[in-house]
Amino acid sequence: MNKSILIIDDDTKLNDLISTFLTKYNFKCDTSEFPSDGIVKLKKNNYDLLILDIMLPEMDGFEVCKVIRKDSNIPIIMLTARGEVTDKIIGLELGADDYLPKPFEPRELLARITSILRRSEGKLKNLQQIKFKSLLIDFNKRSALINKKDLELTSTEFELLTLFAKNNGKTLSRDEIMQDTRGISWESYNRSVDVMVSRLRNKLKNYSPQKEDYIKTVHSVGYMFYAEEE
Repeated sequence: MNKSILIIDDDTKLNDLISTFLTKYNFKCDTSEFPSDGIVKLKKNNYDLLILDIMLPEMDGFEVCKVIRKDSNIPIIMLTARGEVTDKIIGLELGADDYLPKPFEPRELLARITSILRRSEGKLKNLQQIKFKSLLIDFNKRSALINKKDLELTSTEFELLTLFAKNNGKTLSRDEIMQDTRGISWESYNRSVDVMVSRLRNKLKNYSPQKEDYIKTVHSVGYMFYAEEE
């Protein structure tokens, strides 16, 4: 079955270019030039991924991302022509899974899409669950629960938690985290790693009755996840 992608961008020529290119690789593409129309389409249809521009009429991509993340964990790739690092950080903080500055090569976008969808489908097909004392990670449902309360994780957050859970009690460097969760090597000083971890850490802590801090920062190295075994 072909994967379905929604593109929200007011650049009709770019929408056509992306749609034509991705169609060659068996993706079904739908487009919206206005955020309001795109949000309606998201509610009515079951898309596998969203490509979201930052510079939009009505409201910018950041606001759109906020609205979408209220009730959807669909993987999101954000696009921007401004190319500012702050845009990337804000996008990741709001729940985007990846970020691509304009102009970009269509093949790079394809690689990002393929990587995110592969992660979304789950790399641990033979492993159904990982259980800790108060935390349950369910790979079939792609959900994580603390005391039976769903953390409502994004695709990237879920993969990050999975990586940590598989390495419970082990320190992971930023390079290891980025390599595993995105499939490409990013510089260890890139703040996107810290943004991703901070977002996940806050969700885990907020949902924990004892406000337990599952993720510890290891100075000058990276992060360590620890959860008590069941």
